[in-house]
Amino acid sequence: SLFFILVTLSSLSNTHSLSHSLSLGCRAVGDCIPVTRLKLGKLKVVRRQLLQRYEHQPFVSCLAGLYGCQWRRYQRARAQPGECCCSRVECGSFGLLIITFFLSFLFLYFWSEAQNDYNDFDWFNFGTLGFWFPWSLVLLVIAAALFTYIALLLVLAVCLLTEGQRLYLHWSHKTGIVVTLAFSVIATAVLSDLWSKEWKTLLLSLQVTAPFLHVAAVSLMAILSWPIALHFFRMNKKVRQVAVLGLFLSVLFSLYLVPLGMYSPCIKEAGTLEPAPRLIGHRGAPMLAPENTVMSFEKALEAGGEGLETDVTISYDGVPFLMHDSTLRRTTNVAEVFPNRTDLDASMFTWAELQQLNAGNWFLSRDPFGTVSSLPEADCSRAQNQSIPSLAQFLEVASSSGRLVLFDLRRPPQGHPYSQSFINTTLQVVQAHINSSQVLWLPSEDRELVRTMDPELQQTSGEKASIQELTDDHITRLNLHYSTMSQQQISKYQSVNISTNLFVISQPWLYTLAWCAGAQSVTTNSIHILSNIKQPLFLMTPEEYTLMWILTDAVSAFLIITVFIFHWWRERGLPFWSGSRQTHENGPYSKFRTELSDVWSISSVNVRPDLRSTPSSPSNPHLPTITEE
Repeated sequence: SLFFILVTLSSLSNTHSLSHSLSLGCRAVGDCIPVTRLKLGKLKVVRRQLLQRYEHQPFVSCLAGLYGCQWRRYQRARAQPGECCCSRVECGSFGLLIITFFLSFLFLYFWSEAQNDYNDFDWFNFGTLGFWFPWSLVLLVIAAALFTYIALLLVLAVCLLTEGQRLYLHWSHKTGIVVTLAFSVIATAVLSDLWSKEWKTLLLSLQVTAPFLHVAAVSLMAILSWPIALHFFRMNKKVRQVAVLGLFLSVLFSLYLVPLGMYSPCIKEAGTLEPAPRLIGHRGAPMLAPENTVMSFEKALEAGGEGLETDVTISYDGVPFLMHDSTLRRTTNVAEVFPNRTDLDASMFTWAELQQLNAGNWFLSRDPFGTVSSLPEADCSRAQNQSIPSLAQFLEVASSSGRLVLFDLRRPPQGHPYSQSFINTTLQVVQAHINSSQVLWLPSEDRELVRTMDPELQQTSGEKASIQELTDDHITRLNLHYSTMSQQQISKYQSVNISTNLFVISQPWLYTLAWCAGAQSVTTNSIHILSNIKQPLFLMTPEEYTLMWILTDAVSAFLIITVFIFHWWRERGLPFWSGSRQTHENGPYSKFRTELSDVWSISSVNVRPDLRSTPSSPSNPHLPTITEE
């Protein structure tokens, strides 16, 4: 407002000076033009043009201030035609910003798609560090925050380029870029070394997300075409123009052709989708109750589970019981009851000693899945009093409900009284408490002997093999990690009546992929979530996907061509229509730049220098005569 007041006062002052000069000129030549004939209303037009110009400046000031801490007008400069958008140092900073953006996005995508295995990651760190902490969520929050920061910087840079401003990145942002780049590279390298199988998860996720990532990437290229076209037509060196346009078109055409190499089992003909996979509770329902407890298995059945999975070991006095880890430290209060035996193998405890331990408090205190706060008070009280169940108790729960059971059997260490007879001991308990046809027998040791003793057991293998080998071993089901998922292999095994169970699948998108791939069952931690999914989250026919692909490419190509034509038109100064009179880009007012601001001059007022007065003096200034067209 102050600026506009000053401009108006200055304009009025200039008008007074002009009228004085006009009077002097009239006296000299006798051709006086009344001051009233000047169109003083044009001052309003000047003010309106200035207002239009400077109403836009706060937006540019905000962009430059956030990007380079250049809040004042004189601190920044526009990129003039033929100039580069920034210096070499700033070009390097902008290039580093782009690289950091893609690397931070890669890590964020990698880690967000690994949510299915966060529980395993946190427990791995618990075993390494000795205390519980949700490292996976902390890492996700840090990755998301850093990526958001870099993305905002990139948006600011693109907006400044769109406004024709020269880039200047503040040193604090340069430091932030380096920190984000280092974090992304180091975190990716460490996780790749410790958890390389997650890269297979990332590749699987592309079978679901690739169509949507393709649309997003093409849309981004359409948006970037605006600043690229602007600076392309302002460059005065052909080499730069060819390099910029060549790089842009190379990336664009690559994105256009990416769908040719994409594969997804969820793109299939209508009517070919197999039934939904059956759900097997992984150690029960570990999100709703302490894992491997009677409460957990009952919760899994209530949520709609059609099978139960667990892990079995043998106590020192020969009682099979449920325990996943080799020690009792993670899921019991052994450190309180037997502080000197915390790291002792679980099978070295007698059944009476095991019954003294609490197997539920750890679930409430550590909240491994972040679900405790959503549980009813009655469930929390019940979870607090859970104990280690025996195999017999587990089998009775499954037998009474007619559900399948799947368990892994761990061999006791050397010196254990049942290290050689643990399979027979376990088999006797199975035959005494459940129908053998409900049992998926997973242990591979002495498989032929077990099949001879109880042929009704469903022999299950945890490894891939040829169909001939599997049929020779009388295998009826495969229990495979989800990262080995393959629609072709599942179909091949199904053709010889060998079912495939995939473990551990807890994320809806992975369940969708397993469903589309034709898996007969999945082992899951989130049985209460997956049981509510009635159809795949992503499913379309090849025709629908082809239409989506072609439409996306065609629309983006049209928009990009339109943007380039518009900038070519504007930079060449070709005429266009505005209202009812033809005008040019520069308009009836020509712009010229000063160090402090951009102002407009009235082009309809011409200065005629042919009439001159005497040399200038304080009383008789040297002013030209003005006339009005």
